[in-house]
Amino acid sequence: MSALIQLSPQRDAASDKHRVQTMPVIVISPHNQCNCRCVMCDIWRIREKREISSADLASHLSAFRELGVKWVVLSGGEPQPHSHLDVFVRALRDQQVRVTLLTAGLLLEDQAEMIADLVDDVIVSFDGPPEVHDRIRRVKNASSAIAAGITALRRHREDMTIRARCTVQKANHRRLCDTAEAARQIGMNSISFLPADVSSAAFNRPDGWNEGRQQQVLLDSGELEALNQEIELLIHNQQHHYAPGFIVESPGKLRRIVQHFRAWLDGSGHVAPHCNAPWVSAVIEATGDVRPCFFHPAIGNIHNRSFDDIVNGPEALRFRQQLDVSLDPTCRKCVCSLYLPTPDPI
Repeated sequence: MSALIQLSPQRDAASDKHRVQTMPVIVISPHNQCNCRCVMCDIWRIREKREISSADLASHLSAFRELGVKWVVLSGGEPQPHSHLDVFVRALRDQQVRVTLLTAGLLLEDQAEMIADLVDDVIVSFDGPPEVHDRIRRVKNASSAIAAGITALRRHREDMTIRARCTVQKANHRRLCDTAEAARQIGMNSISFLPADVSSAAFNRPDGWNEGRQQQVLLDSGELEALNQEIELLIHNQQHHYAPGFIVESPGKLRRIVQHFRAWLDGSGHVAPHCNAPWVSAVIEATGDVRPCFFHPAIGNIHNRSFDDIVNGPEALRFRQQLDVSLDPTCRKCVCSLYLPTPDPI
């Protein structure tokens, strides 16, 4: 606070416009390692286990209350290997916070009873029909583990909401309709699609990817045309074969996936999505680092400062004050945006 007090009145007024009064959404990575070896992610390469302990979380819950946190998404790495995930989730639920588990799904069957009892809803990374999904995840029978996990969850809580999330890339761009149908057949309530990120320092890529690594995930011109056809067929199926909302994105957002890959191919320029994530949410990594979103640099660490001090500290205020989402190069290449028109996402 002393740094803010020293600012001139004009700078104070500008900063105050970017001060967070409420933060409805927080993404927390309780555990940093992963039990998949996905081709589009390097988190699985992490060897040093790190996790946010239940005690670490408890010390920041008062800040969550002050900021009006309504929804916590547990991401990763893979959250499920956390040493005391049940205690971690219960602490959040005791704050009347909605808890969503974002998972690769390999451990759902083993933890089905706990998840059904404590977690509000589940999002499963699901990248294709069985042979495609298993090849992308580089885990034998990964799809079978997901199906068994869903069956187990439904056994404990029949009405639990379980969603699929597919990352579109070279390895599955021709199979998106098959992916949606496979998700429906194993009992998913819905499926969403987003393009693979190849440019940021997220997902354990502190130095980014070189061009060769990017090309393993991006599309060439022939593949881009195939993706365009697949997206149009997906939109047709969305409108004629599935219940409303089963395919989450609007036709416009689905077509943006094609535009995203086209911009990489022909240099036509990426267009930033409509997003206010740094003003309504934050990401807490297993190391304790706090980011304004998945893709921008850290603005503090919960092991050194309180969460509320971080999100309204000098670094965070300066970042939000200077950020123009429409022009920022990181934002323009973003694959996972968030926009909340009101303070409350629920």
